[in-house]
Amino acid sequence: MEILGYLFAILIGLTLGLIGGGGSILTVPVLVYLLKLSPVTSTAYSLFVVGSTSLAGAISYFRKKQLCYRAAIAFSVPSFTSVFMTRRFLVPLLPDKIVEYSGIVLNKEVLIMIAFAILMIVASYSMIKKQLNKTMTEEEFNPATVRFNYPMIIVEGFILGVLTGFVGAGGGFLIIPALVLLVGLPMKVSIGTSLLIIAANSLIGFTGDLYAGLTADWNFLLVYTSFALFGIFIGTILSKKVQGDKLKPAFGYFTLVLGLFIIIKEILFHP
Repeated sequence: MEILGYLFAILIGLTLGLIGGGGSILTVPVLVYLLKLSPVTSTAYSLFVVGSTSLAGAISYFRKKQLCYRAAIAFSVPSFTSVFMTRRFLVPLLPDKIVEYSGIVLNKEVLIMIAFAILMIVASYSMIKKQLNKTMTEEEFNPATVRFNYPMIIVEGFILGVLTGFVGAGGGFLIIPALVLLVGLPMKVSIGTSLLIIAANSLIGFTGDLYAGLTADWNFLLVYTSFALFGIFIGTILSKKVQGDKLKPAFGYFTLVLGLFIIIKEILFHP
């Protein structure tokens, strides 16, 4: 199972490289079910893995000049504030036993996994549905003329930060549509900008865990992350030959099934 867990790390990076998002949604289930880490530790480790791989992906888009820094800053300020506060204060404050009714106990770990599974199902819908219409072509895009819907960006950025902090997922399936619809960025620029936002949110969220007292197994974390980085390197190369949009629906259905599996397992078979 441990070998399979490391192979999935490559798949996580590979998916990020090919379709610009979605792969990070697998990190927590892999860490919990294959590598047998606790959900709380897994969400923390996921932030580091997702942040590191997303940063590597963002560098690739930077080289191709497919990043909008103004949009990244507009989203990142409210989102990385809320993700840090969530990891630093909200998650540690959650009691081990949330609620008990008729002998059924909802504890902290089950709550995190169910919340994560729900997020997976929502993410799967965004991957299965048809791609958003582009508001402009990359040739027409001019960063200096971008206009921002700041109230909506602040609200979405804050919500994104809470979700990222609570479940340890990057949230690219939320950021990319927002960048297209609220900012008007071309799709490829939205993907590159999204990776930069995810990297900032995730790594800052991880520092919140460190401030909250997390003792990280750095040997494991760095080795596991290196596998994911290898995957995103391969995915970036393949993205020049394979159309990621054609792979996204299939990965979306896989994510949907996995999300439903997690809900059933945690509700019916949790010890």
